[in-house]
Amino acid sequence: MGSGKTTSFDIAHKAGVSQATVSRALRDSPLVNPKTRERIKQIARELNYRVDRSAAGLRSQHSKTIALLLYEDPTTDDSQINPFFLSLLGHITRTAAAEKYDVLISFQQLSDDWLHEYQISNRADGMILLGYGNYAHMAAKLTRLSDEGARFTIFGLSTADLKGHTISGQNLEGGELATKHLVSLGRKRIIFLGDASDEHPEFKLRYEGYCKAHQEAGLPIDPSLKILSENQETAGYEAVAQLLESGLEFDALFAVTDLIAFGALKCLRKSGIKVPQEISVVGFDDLPAASYFSPSLTTIKQDTRLAAEALVKNLIGMIKGEDVQSQQLPLFLKIRGSCGGRKT
Repeated sequence: MGSGKTTSFDIAHKAGVSQATVSRALRDSPLVNPKTRERIKQIARELNYRVDRSAAGLRSQHSKTIALLLYEDPTTDDSQINPFFLSLLGHITRTAAAEKYDVLISFQQLSDDWLHEYQISNRADGMILLGYGNYAHMAAKLTRLSDEGARFTIFGLSTADLKGHTISGQNLEGGELATKHLVSLGRKRIIFLGDASDEHPEFKLRYEGYCKAHQEAGLPIDPSLKILSENQETAGYEAVAQLLESGLEFDALFAVTDLIAFGALKCLRKSGIKVPQEISVVGFDDLPAASYFSPSLTTIKQDTRLAAEALVKNLIGMIKGEDVQSQQLPLFLKIRGSCGGRKT
């Protein structure tokens, strides 16, 4: 059943139980006493036990189920789900259905036993992770899952440490595209609004694109124009309110997400500032609400259909034992009322 040096017989010997009991415990069978089950799982982790997929396939059929695990984000409503990930759900479900897979939707519990709870227990053949909170806190957990042979894909990241597991947009290019558009409108004092720290590597790449566009245009990169905001509409509103109160001069704003941009637009409108005549605004994601906002939001579009297909197909490739590659998907500029000019 196992692969490498450690087998389920090794676990059985150390636990003082039969190999059949080990197999049942790792599948979370109710036939095994809960304390015994937990002790066996702990020994499996200590011995760095990994499931032999070929042998597991001989023992039982795949569940034909994908676990879709959402990260609980702070939101202004009770959903606790980032609206961008909500827009991915339908496409993921349809793509999985076309491949004859069911989708089990749940929240991430930050458990140390994801591999056992879903893959080994046969609840799901693999996992799609949408969101991860603070990457600095999650990096070690994700790397360990990869090392243990867990089958998972995650959206948003692009890191060599998780080869084959990541699907993301071309974030650096997207940040550059947004900023170049603002520069083309004659804007020279462009606010970057968001968190570009190591905790949010995709936002950091968008800031690097912002900086690259400044350098190519011969514009100075002014650190005072980099304004911190959490990824919430209320946070965007509060950040711009403080910015206006400070008296700092600016003529454009690039928000690292549409959510932040929505808050910024509300604050500018309430303050009597005309958008785009006085200040142009660009967001990132192209949430459904972006085209209905007032003014409608110019933004960088992430294609949620392509993202969903890549997440599902890479995961199914892993389930089948294929070698898959991480992907960075193309992004597009959607010009609307918050920047003026020709709409797309």
